[in-house]
Amino acid sequence: MLIGFAGLGRMGRPMAAHLAAAGHTVLAYDPHVEQAPEGVGLADFPDALAAAALTISMLPDGESTRGLVIEGLRTVAPGHLHIVMGTVGPEVVRELADLPHLAVIDAPVSGSVSMAETAAITTMVGATPEQFERARPVLAAMTTAQFHAGPVGSGSTAKLAVNAVLAGLSQAVAEGLLLAEAGALDPATFYDILRNSAAGAPYVGYKQQAYLAPESTPVAAPVSLIRKDLGLALALAHSRRLILPGSEAAFAVLDDAVATGLGQADMAEVLTVLRRRNGVMLRETLSTAPQTGALS
Repeated sequence: MLIGFAGLGRMGRPMAAHLAAAGHTVLAYDPHVEQAPEGVGLADFPDALAAAALTISMLPDGESTRGLVIEGLRTVAPGHLHIVMGTVGPEVVRELADLPHLAVIDAPVSGSVSMAETAAITTMVGATPEQFERARPVLAAMTTAQFHAGPVGSGSTAKLAVNAVLAGLSQAVAEGLLLAEAGALDPATFYDILRNSAAGAPYVGYKQQAYLAPESTPVAAPVSLIRKDLGLALALAHSRRLILPGSEAAFAVLDDAVATGLGQADMAEVLTVLRRRNGVMLRETLSTAPQTGALS
């Protein structure tokens, strides 16, 4: 099958390569990439993807996804199916699904870059049952599990909910490490305990090096991307009049991370932000404490 693929970033590049390895003819578009993965063709313009019966976008935001679908895919043939795999939020996906010239479903993914490289990521799909069955063989070439979350937009809602948990878990691990350090525990020893405790979720295991040796560990999920996703989750919560105090707190820390130059660092660097915050608070406490001394 000829598949059009837009977005050869950290996640999209290995995903497109898996499609080619599965025997599909893949034509990709990414204006920031000069060389495609092995077996993947590279288009000069996005409208070249319209020749395919099925296209996929793995783009970073709603604006670029809208541009691709509305402008780049305006000449698709009847029956064309587009799969939004970037995290753009359910409202954008439903808006695009209302377009008359093509069918749009969403299938955002959960997992790290290393998991994308081994096709071990998971996808959550918002589609009709018929669309899900049509897309599933294609999705299975890139992912280890495919969940039909419900109608269009449901996959994006599931992804935002998952990443709200992930952001909270990331901060919880950082706070646990800070507390362990405050009690003079060796960080590596504590992390082994944490990983094998009741709190030892898979995330805790595969993020160990990111927390303990960030300077030598490749970035799996940058702070800026998680902040964007959590912002979308909070926007969805606010539109439904929900209050999510844990997510609000995690977003504030991610905001601090971006503001202090850590936007492209791994999300485990929330530990650095919390260390800085606590260092400032400690210095302020010491500077305002009453000074006492021996009487002469």
